[in-house]
Amino acid sequence: MKLKHKEHIAAYGTGNERRLTGRHETASMDTFTYGVANRGASVRIPRVAEAEGKGYFEDRRPASNMDPYTVTARIIKTTILNEA
Repeated sequence: MKLKHKEHIAAYGTGNERRLTGRHETASMDTFTYGVANRGASVRIPRVAEAEGKGYFEDRRPASNMDPYTVTARIIKTTILNEA
């Protein structure tokens, strides 16, 4: 996901430059980060997912005004289909 960060941000709704500042439990929109139970990361991995080696991740970058189909397609293309 790090390699496609800019493409994801472009598809994740308008106004992210005001919201993803790196303050107030958000990651900066200029940098991709991830972490276990890290609410300040771009992508948060729950503790239970790390402990069990399976589960889900939470992409915290999409804005509330995003198109859910566009965002879901982008995540699937990047994580499952490994499209360039």
